Amino acid sequence: MSGDPLLSGLNRRIDHTLLKPEAGAKDIRRLCDEALQYHFHAVCVNPVWVRQASDWLTGSDVVVVAVAGFPIGANRTDIKVAEACASAEDGATEIDMVAQIGLLRDGQMAEVEADIRKVRRNLPEPVMLKVILEVGLLTAEQMGSGVECCVNAGAEYVKTSTGFFGPCTAVQVGWLSRCSAGRIGVKASGGIRTLEHARLMIEAGAGRLGTSAGVTIMQELARLGPAE
Repeated sequence: MSGDPLLSGLNRRIDHTLLKPEAGAKDIRRLCDEALQYHFHAVCVNPVWVRQASDWLTGSDVVVVAVAGFPIGANRTDIKVAEACASAEDGATEIDMVAQIGLLRDGQMAEVEADIRKVRRNLPEPVMLKVILEVGLLTAEQMGSGVECCVNAGAEYVKTSTGFFGPCTAVQVGWLSRCSAGRIGVKASGGIRTLEHARLMIEAGAGRLGTSAGVTIMQELARLGPAE
């Protein structure tokens, strides 16, 4: 597997994630140090830690991802906008917001799209927006509708889940990828803890991986040795 082209540059696909409510400053510092050591694309943290993480990563090419409306997405849109914009001011260059899942399940697509669009329009243009659909709570049709909302609202990525409501699957990622048809990126997140699982997500169409097990995954890859 070490010679597998799907795993080339794997570290740069990883958003090294720590969103546990009990995480403290030492935990976030460790997350940042690990991201620097393994040259991950990003750390993903709760808004309260964005400024510190950004300071610790200054001068590196590891970026800070902040969540908004996390983890259930049922916040008012103006609150999501304020949260996302405050994180951008604190140094986040990417925002992972949770969509209005209940409205999506109810078929209220105009409202779901408007929620995403207002966040996107209020963020500075260089800041990337990824939208979490919590696909484990959706039908295939609802997932497809969610992708359309994200595309129409100008988001750069659609993301599978928060990880709080079960793991994502290759089938789900593959469906999001087919629905997106190259119009928007796909981020897989939720239960990705092994190298094989990471590979399956990439094979299914994920361009980015959100995981708290990035170090374990990279250590597993290293144990395979260099490609022949």
